[in-house]
Amino acid sequence: MTHALAPRLVPLGGPRTMTVRRTLPHRDRTLVGPWCFVDHYGPDDVGVTGGMLLPPHPHIGLATVSWLFDGELEHRDSLGTEVVVRPGELNLMTAGDGIAHSEVSTAATTTLRGAQLWLALPDGSRGVAPRFEHHAPAAEEDEHGTLRVAIGSIEGVTSPVRVESPTVAAELVVRPETERVVRLDPAYEHAVLVDCGAVVVDGQVVAPGSLLLLDAGRASLRARAGAHGARLLLIGGEPLDESLVMWWNFVGGSDEEVRAARADWMTAIGADDDGGRPERFGPVPGWPATSVLPAPTLPAAPMRPRPPRRS
Repeated sequence: MTHALAPRLVPLGGPRTMTVRRTLPHRDRTLVGPWCFVDHYGPDDVGVTGGMLLPPHPHIGLATVSWLFDGELEHRDSLGTEVVVRPGELNLMTAGDGIAHSEVSTAATTTLRGAQLWLALPDGSRGVAPRFEHHAPAAEEDEHGTLRVAIGSIEGVTSPVRVESPTVAAELVVRPETERVVRLDPAYEHAVLVDCGAVVVDGQVVAPGSLLLLDAGRASLRARAGAHGARLLLIGGEPLDESLVMWWNFVGGSDEEVRAARADWMTAIGADDDGGRPERFGPVPGWPATSVLPAPTLPAAPMRPRPPRRS
């Protein structure tokens, strides 16, 4: 069974604000394997929008994935990491118990295009120590196009990056008027995000920015590109059957977990002091304390963990 999720437009950061196309979470679907969040953006004229400007902000209980098609982003985090990610490269930041980071498009960037995704960490891994990995996968080329395996294993190619549950992510470029067949792990749920080009995936036309859902049990994916070729991002993983609280930049197993993380962040940035742990997140190098993002107000009522929606 296949089903395409149309994106909704969401403003994101920057003094003039760039717009992203968000397909996860969706009212009909919350998870694809462990993937819980998918934003697609660009081509964004940085001279008009100001590009991406995300000052220091916190995360818990998830891993962020940054993948670019055009432009550059500078990543800084409270571990002391300073890395510029470029097209065809992966930034994977596992928040675990808590991390703070910033992402800013570089001065050399005129056009920005890419995807920002989150992996929900399973219950046994949400408290792991935070870590960061940068990986530039090689382009595996054949007569059908190219494949870059960012996470996991596809077509005999394995990424060295470490994730907390069985997961895959890869960029597929399909040559014009060509069909590309990719073997899939039938134990995984998968989805295809179309970046650009006219493409038919398993007999269904998929518009750029849409996310095509592929249920578990499938052994292969067929993608046929039109006259100008196509570029896709394939994601997937073993189904994560856990009830989660997703609020702001936090993924937790309970209301208490999320509220404690907010208190720790607000105490750390000096915006509040209600017993939070200021050392949990730490400062991001190169940013003044006045530039950090304060957390929004929490709901008055307790937030109930929600089971995955897979309609």
